[in-house]
Amino acid sequence: MLSVVVAPWGGEPVFERGGDEPHEAASTMKIAVLAALHRAGADLDEAVPVVNSFASRAGGRFANDPDRDSDPVPWSLLGGTAPLGLLAERMITHSSNLATNLCLARAGHEAVAEVWRRAGATRSGSPRGIEDYPAREAGLYNRVTARDLVRLLQSLAGEPELLALLERNAFRVDLAAGLPPGTAVAFKNGWIPGARHCVGLVRPEDCPPYLLAVCYTGPLASGADGAADDPAARLVARVSAAVWARRHTITGPSATG
Repeated sequence: MLSVVVAPWGGEPVFERGGDEPHEAASTMKIAVLAALHRAGADLDEAVPVVNSFASRAGGRFANDPDRDSDPVPWSLLGGTAPLGLLAERMITHSSNLATNLCLARAGHEAVAEVWRRAGATRSGSPRGIEDYPAREAGLYNRVTARDLVRLLQSLAGEPELLALLERNAFRVDLAAGLPPGTAVAFKNGWIPGARHCVGLVRPEDCPPYLLAVCYTGPLASGADGAADDPAARLVARVSAAVWARRHTITGPSATG
């Protein structure tokens, strides 16, 4: 299943394909955690104990698997402390699962839910932490739609510091790989076996900025970090390149295709 939504920055979608189809959120939900921390006025200099034990939404505790994490830095700090700002940064730039759950514990699930509500999301939410499998088995699913991911990024319009952090995403595959080198893009991707998603604000030099969200669920998604080992990442890059080629047309009334 492939979902695509394209919209001008600050405007309504001009192209949709399965925009309201739900997909497992993967790491795209980390944008909502970042916004919740920022809007709560969290002290980014706070020294946070780096632990690997978290309260499950289903009761009891759960932990992250270091072999399923794309970022070794927070794990190197396990047993010590780290500034909250560093954890928030690694959550976005290197998609750290451990950092995400530490940030989520500071922000709180209700604050994250409020981020989705404020964005106008209708079918998306992230009611549990990363790898909270007991909560998933109890029926709590982190899900997104391409349309809601566009809404989520639109909701950051008044928070340029968050968009600036998204521009530092180190995983410049899928959506970013479909753009010319050096193109400014604030984006977050997510990947697990069976799913590959990305949402980004693209800022061309020759036309107004636009938003693109692509969600793919299916057998092409290997769950690998890089595009070389994940055909779904290459698929998203091709979609991104096709939208880039039509960037001057991303204006006007909504159209469905």
